[in-house]
Amino acid sequence: MKLAPVVSALDRRGMRLRLILTGQHPLSAADYGLSAHEHIRLGCSGGSDPRDLVERVSRSVSPLLAERPGLIIVHGDTASAFGGALTAFATRIPVAHVEAGLRSFDPQMPWPEEEFRTAIDARADLLFAPTEISAANLEAENVPGRIFVTGNTGIDALLAVLDRLPRTSPDSGRSLVLLVTCHRRESWGDGLRSIAAALSDLAGRHPLEIRLVLHPNPAVASVMRELLPDKSGVRLLEPVTHEQMIKTMLAADIILSDSGGMQEEAPALGVPLLVLREKTERPEGVASGNMLLVGTDRNRIVASVEFLLDPGVRAAMSRRAFPYGDGQSAERIAGHIAEYLALEANPATQLRQA
Repeated sequence: MKLAPVVSALDRRGMRLRLILTGQHPLSAADYGLSAHEHIRLGCSGGSDPRDLVERVSRSVSPLLAERPGLIIVHGDTASAFGGALTAFATRIPVAHVEAGLRSFDPQMPWPEEEFRTAIDARADLLFAPTEISAANLEAENVPGRIFVTGNTGIDALLAVLDRLPRTSPDSGRSLVLLVTCHRRESWGDGLRSIAAALSDLAGRHPLEIRLVLHPNPAVASVMRELLPDKSGVRLLEPVTHEQMIKTMLAADIILSDSGGMQEEAPALGVPLLVLREKTERPEGVASGNMLLVGTDRNRIVASVEFLLDPGVRAAMSRRAFPYGDGQSAERIAGHIAEYLALEANPATQLRQA
């Protein structure tokens, strides 16, 4: 979803692109308007051990690099991104990292994402930082690659969806809607149980419409189905597409989530977000006043939602803000990539500029 705007921007510049769908999640190129591009499916589905997935992706990508592409682009902090980057590093093919520099400064929160993104940044040639804060993190680590502040391509994707959606007016007479998503590994076990208990408490105390969108990972979805049966007052929704999720977010009054993408999207939509994590690599949303860190403690979650039941408090957190980008991130990234490849193709020009 976040690389689709980059692919489109590079395509407009006439670049030859090959897309690799690792299979970590059941994504379709057609869902993001990319079916016209050459794409390869590796079939490397996720599992309980993310490092195993890293190795499988790396092995599967290796034979695809026989033509030696000019650049490999990876996004974020997934096992797919790290596996692809490792193969590129081993074969000395330049790497561009989209969404570089995000840091929680805790290797366990989130695990293994903090480890993966730090390792990619340490060796990438081009680092596209979403914000000044993420760029400062990279500079403090003295990474050897070139750093560019571009904004986050997730905002490009969000605004493209909003352009397609019809304008609707909220129903003033309905109950407040609380939207919930959760999937982070550090919350598996006690954290998920605590979140479920908090939702049951809220359903019993207040006339809320609580909607929990299940994660595609069956290890998470099965637990939430068990902890929140129909009688809990929480409506469980099957996994949805990106566009459907944006519609669901727009219909919500308060969001509870541990998703990184939602931390970027909620401020731009003007929906208050309570982050189900103790630490975040996206502090800009806290600084803008659009989100609060509440963790997974049952009582803290309940108290935080009840705090937002006050219309004045909720209105203050509902002001739209764009701390993560202006919707032009992909164009900036494509421009930097084009310049880099042009210089690599003509070293004499690079020497003259130096």
